[in-house]
Amino acid sequence: MKRSDFIQRAGLLSAGLLFNQNLFASVADWSSLRPVPSKRNFKSKAVEAAIEQFKAGVKDKELAWLFENCFPNTLDTTVFFSQDNGLPDTYVITGDIDAMWLRDSCAQVWPYLTFLKQDEELKNMVAGVINRQMKCILKDPYANAFYKDGNKESEWKNDHTDMKPGVHERKWEIDSLCYPIRLAYHYWKRTGDTAPFNNTFKSAIALILQVFTAQQRKNGNRGEYHFQRETLKPTDTLPMDGYGFPVKPTGLICSMFRPSDDATTYSFLIPSNFFAVVSLKQAAEMVKAIFNDDPLAGKLNLLATEVETALQKHAMVNHPKFGKIYAFEVDGFGNVNLMDDANIPGLLSLPYLGAVPVNDPVYQNTRSFVLSDSNPYYYQGQSLSGVGGPHVGKADMIWPLSIICRGLTSIDDSEIKLCIRMLKGSHAGTGFMHESFNKNNPADFTRKWFAWANTIFGEFLWETYQAKPHLLNA
Repeated sequence: MKRSDFIQRAGLLSAGLLFNQNLFASVADWSSLRPVPSKRNFKSKAVEAAIEQFKAGVKDKELAWLFENCFPNTLDTTVFFSQDNGLPDTYVITGDIDAMWLRDSCAQVWPYLTFLKQDEELKNMVAGVINRQMKCILKDPYANAFYKDGNKESEWKNDHTDMKPGVHERKWEIDSLCYPIRLAYHYWKRTGDTAPFNNTFKSAIALILQVFTAQQRKNGNRGEYHFQRETLKPTDTLPMDGYGFPVKPTGLICSMFRPSDDATTYSFLIPSNFFAVVSLKQAAEMVKAIFNDDPLAGKLNLLATEVETALQKHAMVNHPKFGKIYAFEVDGFGNVNLMDDANIPGLLSLPYLGAVPVNDPVYQNTRSFVLSDSNPYYYQGQSLSGVGGPHVGKADMIWPLSIICRGLTSIDDSEIKLCIRMLKGSHAGTGFMHESFNKNNPADFTRKWFAWANTIFGEFLWETYQAKPHLLNA
């Protein structure tokens, strides 16, 4: 089923509860909510040691409990590790959907990279994610989600696009091809291991370059990708024969869907183009150093420069209140969409992805815009606030991802503490993060089992514990 169909309602709290109240008498012993060890999908000695270290060092029992539940959630429940022709192979589901999103699977295992040198089995598991992702990209570089079984037919098999067996969904999103590069690059930098970087990997990089170039849509050529779905939800399909609204070529890359899997309004999606610049440069560095392929590296760098130049020319607008900010989407004709969505990449997350410095004045202006009522998807409740989006189909639903991302990109201790307090107040007694929750009633939430939100919340807590542990006990 599609993500928005997994709407979970929990009658645990009444509306309007404040996040600083002690509401969870039923879990006062803070017993772990993890599966018993024999039922965990994957075990990491390094992650277990980090959990014990955090629990010993953080006096706030609720935070320690949340960290223990959330940080290993990807390993406990969503990772399926095996071997394929002697190579590591890792299939990662999102949680309540048995499919592997290229974006989510990368983001889910990303927080474990810091432990790879301490845990050989964990390193092999991440190498398996890289191996599987590259095979998925070669199967269909325009698809966003895949099945473990390469012959399985999707519930979306009747979408009006070039669906293939083994593909769960075929929504073209730039970030779907950026995330695997990000994971592979940082795996390489942290471990020095080049085992996953074989001919399959290099072929996938070359195909990514080909797709990015085609989706610049120059010379009136819309490219081969088109998509339409018979649906009552307008953000699940594309207009204009499935090619989306027109764009005027600028050097930017079209993304027909956002990281939320919602259709773009104007398909030059600015956060994803920033992400593409980073990823192209990383791919070029790897191709040159590992494969000694200067021509391919040169083409990757050339495209990165072209997109970067186009961003400088087309991504910024003058806002009457906030000054120069980054737009969310543009079309090359001068039309802009000023908003932000809770998903990553979004405007708020640009420093987290290494796309802009956190102290970039335009980013700081943009951040102020995103976290204000000038952003149509910023919601302020009685005690909780954050960014949502159209994906869940109704207003006033804040995504924990946005609060987590706000904390990860903050340089203000008081703001980091605020984010931690709000996240503590959002789990509605469940001990886990969710896809979204009502701004005045966290018990009204979507997706009871959403591993990305759980694990990146753990990442936020772990990074805070490493850098500023006093904020966790404030």
